[in-house]
Amino acid sequence: MAQAASLRPTDHVLEVGCGSGYGAAVLAEIAGDVVTIEIRPRLAIDAQRRLADIGCTNVRVVVGDGSLGWPDLAPYDAIIVTAATPQLLPSLVEQLSDAGGRLVAPVGTIDRQVLQRAVREGTSVRVDILGEVRFVPLVGAAGFAGRDPLRRN
Repeated sequence: MAQAASLRPTDHVLEVGCGSGYGAAVLAEIAGDVVTIEIRPRLAIDAQRRLADIGCTNVRVVVGDGSLGWPDLAPYDAIIVTAATPQLLPSLVEQLSDAGGRLVAPVGTIDRQVLQRAVREGTSVRVDILGEVRFVPLVGAAGFAGRDPLRRN
């Protein structure tokens, strides 16, 4: 996903779905700075601790609904979504830089997805299909309603 986003050392990146923090640490080695958003406070706290323990100083961990992005620090040169979305989320596309901002996300149904890369130039957005993938569903207002794979109902 980092490769598909064509990350550069000066890029300002949003990662949707922090999880353990591993992805954010990888992105931080490539990009200038990373904002990673996690909907589950406990996961965010643990990831923040791990990132601090390894000396990762260019990552900001925030708690929130990643399906809505993090507009306070937009625009982003790249956004990487680490869970499947039902569509390319308009709220994330809007937070991309209009000078070649890239969004990489698994898009489709819970059971069938393709990795998509959207590139924003001004008001136009070009979308490329990169291949079939399988990710957990994105939880949140713009994600898959009522389906949280980490909770037992």
